[in-house]
Amino acid sequence: MRRGWILFAAPAAALFLAFWLLPMAGLALAGGRTVDGHSAYVTVLTSPRYWRSLFNTAALSLGATLATLLVSLPVGRFLAWHRQFPGRRVLLALLAFPLAFPGVVVGFLIILLAGRQGVFGAMSEWLGAESVVFAYGMGGLFLGYLYFSLPRTIGMVSAAAEQIDISLLEAARTLGASPWRRFVDVELPALSPALIGAGAMSFATSMGAFGTVFTLGTRIDVLPLTIYNEFTNYANIPVAAALSIVLGLVTWVVLYIAHSVAGTRAGAAG
Repeated sequence: MRRGWILFAAPAAALFLAFWLLPMAGLALAGGRTVDGHSAYVTVLTSPRYWRSLFNTAALSLGATLATLLVSLPVGRFLAWHRQFPGRRVLLALLAFPLAFPGVVVGFLIILLAGRQGVFGAMSEWLGAESVVFAYGMGGLFLGYLYFSLPRTIGMVSAAAEQIDISLLEAARTLGASPWRRFVDVELPALSPALIGAGAMSFATSMGAFGTVFTLGTRIDVLPLTIYNEFTNYANIPVAAALSIVLGLVTWVVLYIAHSVAGTRAGAAG
């Protein structure tokens, strides 16, 4: 029995060692190299420019995550509670369509929508106003993150809503609870683990997204683009490695907290 367990565990351990542990160890060691007389980690942690880039990344990712959840909650509930309405399959296909696009294509779509020759600019000029252009800054990146995160989050919320015990809602209605109270007291606690998990996934995806940032990055200061510039344009490998470790640690901490809270909520709901 023990030998069989080892045979199954060995390939997983080899993959973990080759594709995660060794590269991460190499990255961490590269970040510890000396730059200007001290460790690259010291350079990163004492530089206002890098702190600003990290703050922009975290704030933008958090804002996009909250907006994604606010949109996904009503849409996911609607899809879960109205399974027979005409056009449901078409709507689901349209909602899943962005999953087929890489980040570069998403960025290109944002440029077509809100770039210098985009739809918003043409409409604003047609109305006699100044051309509306926001694709190349934080506004365009926010819209790209929202576009990319919505399909996954809606799917997770809809799947969780389908698992809610209808008898609990009926009991609350019988006791005179209003629709709002039923939502707050019954649905929201049941949906909390899915919302937290979807939010964590959306946040992590936004923190590490590069293709969309690279496409729209004319007036953007976020950490993935900063890492790319340090590595490619300045050949500053130690600082790029240190920034990568910082980005990974911040994202991991948020994911750990989210999964811990989701587990606690799931246990309380059960």
